[in-house]
Amino acid sequence: MPHFKMSDESSSTSSSQLVEDFEGELDEEVDSEEGKNQKDRGSPTPSLSSFASLRAVIRIKQKYQAIKRRRQEMALGLGTQCGLTGAPRCTSPKIFTFNGLTPPPFPAIPSVPQKKKKRGRKRDVLYPPERQRKMPKQERSRATSCLYLLFVIVFIQVYNAIENLDDHVLRYDLEGLEKTLRREMFGQQGAVEGLLSHLNDYLFTYVHNKPLVVSIHGPSGVGKSHLGRLLAGHFRSVVGDTLVLQYYVLHHCPQEADAMQCARNLSTLISEMVEKAEEEEKIPLFIFDEAEHMHMEIFDVLLQLVASKQSNEYLNAIYLILSNLGHAHITKHMLQNSSSIPMAMTASGRHSNFVKELTPILRKTLEKHHSLWSEADILPLGLLEKGHVMECFLEEVTREGFYPDHSNIERLAGEIEYYPAVGGREYSQTGCKQVVAKVNLL
Repeated sequence: MPHFKMSDESSSTSSSQLVEDFEGELDEEVDSEEGKNQKDRGSPTPSLSSFASLRAVIRIKQKYQAIKRRRQEMALGLGTQCGLTGAPRCTSPKIFTFNGLTPPPFPAIPSVPQKKKKRGRKRDVLYPPERQRKMPKQERSRATSCLYLLFVIVFIQVYNAIENLDDHVLRYDLEGLEKTLRREMFGQQGAVEGLLSHLNDYLFTYVHNKPLVVSIHGPSGVGKSHLGRLLAGHFRSVVGDTLVLQYYVLHHCPQEADAMQCARNLSTLISEMVEKAEEEEKIPLFIFDEAEHMHMEIFDVLLQLVASKQSNEYLNAIYLILSNLGHAHITKHMLQNSSSIPMAMTASGRHSNFVKELTPILRKTLEKHHSLWSEADILPLGLLEKGHVMECFLEEVTREGFYPDHSNIERLAGEIEYYPAVGGREYSQTGCKQVVAKVNLL
């Protein structure tokens, strides 16, 4: 395809030369027309040709002014373009051709500006005036309020549970039982504290994984049967007569031939009592006195009942076993160690040492007799001293209505047989067993 190329200098000079020539011609025509007009003005009568020539002059002048105005605008445009590009002198527009041109390099992809991370707005600390020393109030989140509400609900639930447990313990009136046992039991304060501790721990909770089985052992006359009668009387007053059982082997099953039938009857009776206690939400009490005469069939039934694999109603029960099994170990231990026990030691302190030392020996002996004692808590009762026997006489004399003469009580206590004095202590061989018989002779 043909193309034309013109240099910048030639194009600029030609265009400017044309404009100048055209301006000169216009000036000459205007001057000539003005001269003609002056001549015509001098004449008295202008002609139609003069008006036509004047009109042509005006049109030419208007075209001239338009061309001049366009030239000024072009000059202004070129000056602005030269000023922007920083060229040394302005030239006329170039004619575009593709000769001698090289393709421009591929434009680089503009990098996307990374957005700056918005920093957390810092809270301005407002300093109050000197008269108002208060920090600005901050908004509290809802999560904190919910957490406080949860704490309050949990506290109320725990408090109600503790109150219910306290009510459950108060139902059995263990404080009244403690007062009764301390007043009626002589010389066995340590054993009383141990028994109350077992009862309090068991009755303080609703859920049990096994029934409470306490086996009380001691020589004759130390208060085993008396303790059983006191417990039975107290529990009858708080849970009712139908939920307390006192089982005397020599009375309920004297013949060994009837042992199997006695065991079946006992199992049926205990099942009925625990079911009734479960309905009434109470804990029954079963007392087995003179357990040394109990038949093996009855021991087997009791072992099945106190096993931890029974249902829930069988786990909520208290079994109290009274026996003189192992009394020889208790007597021997007290006589041999009485001299080493300080007189100033309290009853609870003496009994705690007494239980720690005797429990392993008694458990080993009792488990040979029957495996029921592997499920029981053993609580031994110690021998009674002469002062304890005198308290028994005083209580019985007062109950019978006699005047409590100290010399007479001391005389009656002296008639009781005692073990040889060891370490300044005199232990009764029969305890308080003969007290009632001697007071009846008065």
